[in-house]
Amino acid sequence: MKTQHIEPFFATLKAANPQPNTELEYTSVFELLAAVLLSAQATDVGVNKATRKLFAVANTPQQILDLGLDGLEHYIKTIGLYHSKAKHLMQTCRILVEQHHGVIPRTREALEALPGVGRKTANVVLNVAFGEPTMAVDTHIFRVGNRTGLAPGKTPLAVEMQLMKRIPPQYLVDAHHWLILHGRYVCQARKPLCWQCGVSAFCGFKPKTQKAT
Repeated sequence: MKTQHIEPFFATLKAANPQPNTELEYTSVFELLAAVLLSAQATDVGVNKATRKLFAVANTPQQILDLGLDGLEHYIKTIGLYHSKAKHLMQTCRILVEQHHGVIPRTREALEALPGVGRKTANVVLNVAFGEPTMAVDTHIFRVGNRTGLAPGKTPLAVEMQLMKRIPPQYLVDAHHWLILHGRYVCQARKPLCWQCGVSAFCGFKPKTQKAT
């Protein structure tokens, strides 16, 4: 993607969705952290279905601990990799209670020290909960960054660094939402819906796909 196309690319995405939000359901920073931790290799729809029931009975670190591992697994067993995710979430809750008085830390270092919380999860929490201009590169953003030519890279970190460098500052806080939603619903993995894409004029992907007749 040419540099002069980046600003209109994001201006168009913003015009179509001025206040983008994560599709994970949460009402507190802890609920957000837990939902993102559970969402690895799972759909937001599937996570929301499980957390609606979980958060109704336990939505603080101490309440999760009080459930016990078996109790937690009962609520999230419909989510992929639920055994390891339950273990990580329990360990994270214990650290939050013992080291942070049940409060979610606001630094990347402290977040990434929590079991099951990697760079991507930390970036989501820093961005969504605390409004920091971070870039959580999931499979959608990785694909969109490479396919459009906006941020080519062989690893998620490489794509993240390119995005942070190339995206105009005024769009950075919301950019990862726009890119995720664009990848999820328009610039899809198997066949991008180029014929209904509002930013195709700025995209370096060729040839554009055509609607089947």
